[in-house]
Amino acid sequence: MNDFVPTADLCDANERLFDSGELQVMAPGLLRFGASGRFFGTAQTLKLFEDNTLLAQAVKETGQGRVLVVDAGGSTRCAVLGGNLARSAADNGWAGVIVYGAVRDVEEIDACALGVRALAVTPRRSVKRGEGQRDLVVSVCGALVRPGDWIYADRDGVLVSSQPLHLR
Repeated sequence: MNDFVPTADLCDANERLFDSGELQVMAPGLLRFGASGRFFGTAQTLKLFEDNTLLAQAVKETGQGRVLVVDAGGSTRCAVLGGNLARSAADNGWAGVIVYGAVRDVEEIDACALGVRALAVTPRRSVKRGEGQRDLVVSVCGALVRPGDWIYADRDGVLVSSQPLHLR
């Protein structure tokens, strides 16, 4: 991504947006996976718990460079994203997936042209009951993410912005 601007530079140039809450930083702690170390795009949100049915449906849709932000309740008992779903996300044009929960098949995920952030890794798969919600405000690592917010991720962290960010 040649037009990617580092998150630290975006923070410095848009510092005034922190006071209004228009710009947030996710708390540190998310692990980095996938071949794309840095990514950005508008957010699509999911809320689920140990059931990846909605996530599996979402990554099969056309991503159009968006970032799928998944509030999986912070559960690390089972993985809601694995190698097959990461491959689908990459093949369908998603820029990234952020999981407030666990992933698995990390070697397969790392081979995908996709950016992935998650709390943990576990080999156990999720259930498939068809539960969960999509396109609502979710809380991930202390940041509130609304559908359509802008997500910027690199090695320095993950930003959530109500508007596209530029250097000023």
